[in-house]
Amino acid sequence: MLKKLNKQVLMFTAFGILIGFLIATLIGTSKNQHINTSTHQQIESSDHQHSETWTCSMHPQVRQSEPGQCPICGMDLIPAASKGAGSSSDPMVFEMSNNGVAMANIATSRVKEGFSTGELLLSGKVKPDEGNISSITAKFPGRIEKLFINFTGQAISRGEKLATVYSPELVNAQRELQEAAASKADFPEIYAAAKEKLRLWKLTADQIRAIEKQEDLLEHFDVLAEKSGIVSQRNVAVGDYIGTGSVLFEVVDLSSVWIMLDAYETDLSAIRKGNALSFTVAGIPGEVFEAKVAYIDPILDPETRTVKIRAVANNAKGLLRPEMFVNAKITTSGQVDQASVSIPRTALLWSGRRSVVYVKVPNAEYPAYEMREVTVGSRVGDVYPVMEGLKEGEEIVTNGVFAIDAAAQLAGNYSMMSRPESKTMEVSQDFRKQLTALAEAYFDLKNELVADDAQGAREAGKQVKAALNKVDMSLVEGEAHDQWMQLKNESEEALQGLQEAENIEAVRKQFMWLSESMLEITETFGLEKDKVYRQYCPMAFGDEGAYWLSEKEEIFNPYFGESMLRCGEVRETYKKGEAVMQNKSGSGSGDMARHNH
Repeated sequence: MLKKLNKQVLMFTAFGILIGFLIATLIGTSKNQHINTSTHQQIESSDHQHSETWTCSMHPQVRQSEPGQCPICGMDLIPAASKGAGSSSDPMVFEMSNNGVAMANIATSRVKEGFSTGELLLSGKVKPDEGNISSITAKFPGRIEKLFINFTGQAISRGEKLATVYSPELVNAQRELQEAAASKADFPEIYAAAKEKLRLWKLTADQIRAIEKQEDLLEHFDVLAEKSGIVSQRNVAVGDYIGTGSVLFEVVDLSSVWIMLDAYETDLSAIRKGNALSFTVAGIPGEVFEAKVAYIDPILDPETRTVKIRAVANNAKGLLRPEMFVNAKITTSGQVDQASVSIPRTALLWSGRRSVVYVKVPNAEYPAYEMREVTVGSRVGDVYPVMEGLKEGEEIVTNGVFAIDAAAQLAGNYSMMSRPESKTMEVSQDFRKQLTALAEAYFDLKNELVADDAQGAREAGKQVKAALNKVDMSLVEGEAHDQWMQLKNESEEALQGLQEAENIEAVRKQFMWLSESMLEITETFGLEKDKVYRQYCPMAFGDEGAYWLSEKEEIFNPYFGESMLRCGEVRETYKKGEAVMQNKSGSGSGDMARHNH
């Protein structure tokens, strides 16, 4: 009985284990399938999200799978993964996918030559013309008996009676004149002095003659208006005692008025004396007034950082009243004499005089944009004149420039906020012109070596030395001066060695040292040539390699001449007005290095 019971227990136990195994297998398979499916979906979702991830330039922790606004700051999101498979190694160039370009609404336009006239908007006030402001003063002491000007703002005409004055001093002066007139035959000097005293008190010749003829003395005298205008200030009342020179009234003639405008210091380069302007006044709707810039204040207001611009406007109708607010448009040609091209305001990321634009890289596999520093003038209307950094025909981003810059920053490229330091120093154009003359003499030396002419190279070296000595060191100061003196000394040593060299190989060795100095001069100060090239031959001097500066993009090797004329590659392109950046990788201006044998 016990054995039978044990046998049944074993059978139930085995059956339970079998059932448990089957259930575990089913659950495991279902779970594994669920996990695999979930993982696969997650990977697909991750891949999809990676290709369609949108983020905020100010808050990169924000990640969304579709475009929209940042939940923190409300800015438009930008594509986070926008680089294509052929990403550029140049940190100045940022590549985007076609989808990213479309979603960021990027638009470009060609740079045009010239700088057309524009309009500068300024605000200000109507002010009295200071040349038309006059004071009516007392010519003799006395007391105001009558006053015919009772309020400010009253219009008066020249010769009009303004007040009546009683003056004891004037009564005594009349008595002196009458007594002097009686004895003028004996004392003509006293008679003349008595008349002169009254004349200096601004009595007319008729009044003086009347005093001489009449026996009774005049006790009251009238104060007459010397000019027409509006009484802007009344300083006396009836009964006031006045002294000689006391200001009785201020009178302003408003037939012409000043228009005083505030111009920021950044606008000054676009304003010239004689520029035409038109202005409107809120209190005179529908009326447009014309004037011209007559004066630019030489002193800047340190509080507002503005300069007063003055124009004179005709006000024959009397519509313009002092202290009225005006909105003016000044027609200006900007800096036509300096700017070669102009760009829209929307193309510029402003960070001072040297600002950033994005230039579309031509013939790129993916849409690529090069960050370029440009030197701009003052804004006129909706455009900026470009002094340096751009040329006619280049294609720049005019819409979506901030989206590109923000995406470039997130991708680790250079951007407006993380620009490389410029190696090129700011120097005068005259200094760069002298350096360009030095470079031209250097190119002649280089070409003599290309032709395997050692003696010709020595003669060309003398011309390089002459051009070097003509460079005016007083045109540079401070760090730039120190840098120039060091490079000049290095160049002089190389040129001296070149003259002492006994064969063409020795000449070429000294040319290599001179080339190092010329390349440093070009990068540090710049030249007034559209393009020059830093070229490299890896096989020069026993495969040590050597650089040189060339005015031509095509390779003509000065270290081998005819034996290996085309051996070399372009390592850097230097463009006029474009700064050379520190630690800039690649080949400079987006040109791929080309190595020939």
